[in-house]
Amino acid sequence: MNGVANISIPLWANLLAVGIGSLQGALFAAQFRDRRLDLLGVAIIGVATGFGGGVLRDVLLNEVPQALQSNWYLPVATASALIGMLLERLFSRIQPLITALDALTIGIFGAIGTTAALSAGLPSIPAVFVGAVSAVGGSILRDLLLSVPIALMQVGSLYAVAALLGAISLVVFVTLGAPALLAAIVGVAVTFVVRVLAVLFHWTLPEQRPLRRGSRGTPGTAA
Repeated sequence: MNGVANISIPLWANLLAVGIGSLQGALFAAQFRDRRLDLLGVAIIGVATGFGGGVLRDVLLNEVPQALQSNWYLPVATASALIGMLLERLFSRIQPLITALDALTIGIFGAIGTTAALSAGLPSIPAVFVGAVSAVGGSILRDLLLSVPIALMQVGSLYAVAALLGAISLVVFVTLGAPALLAAIVGVAVTFVVRVLAVLFHWTLPEQRPLRRGSRGTPGTAA
């Protein structure tokens, strides 16, 4: 892990992740016209999406959230969210763009979270966990604010699977001695490709099936 030790995440990388996350969150929120969200509402959801993953990462690492350590984060997140809302009609014509931004957001936050965890001295498996939580944290907070089913828990999303595979790829490359930047790029790419392919080809994990009532040996049946 020597290639990651004591590496600090550059400000521009965190801002990029927050900006893309806020833009994607606002684009997602603007689709719910029945909620009658105003500029402030969309901005809040966008900012929450952009900040969610990073704040969870820093809480797990027992650090002051990066979003509170610079004057840049809130303006970048707010501006990105408002751009997303104002250009939603344009972006909605290219629906694949929202999916791509979603996948890119997961990948970037996952890579930053995993790298930060490794840099903090965490072992590989906990680092993968922190990276995955960082990747999906913003989308969970977004869905909670919109009162919609959490995408992470829906059949066919593969959010967590994509995030985990990206984080694992990053850790493997670092373990093999690759530079941290190259490992991060690989992690983002793996997450992005898995998420996009899951959407395109409707990949799913096995769905939970309820036990058939009346089967022998199942609760509620006659002896």
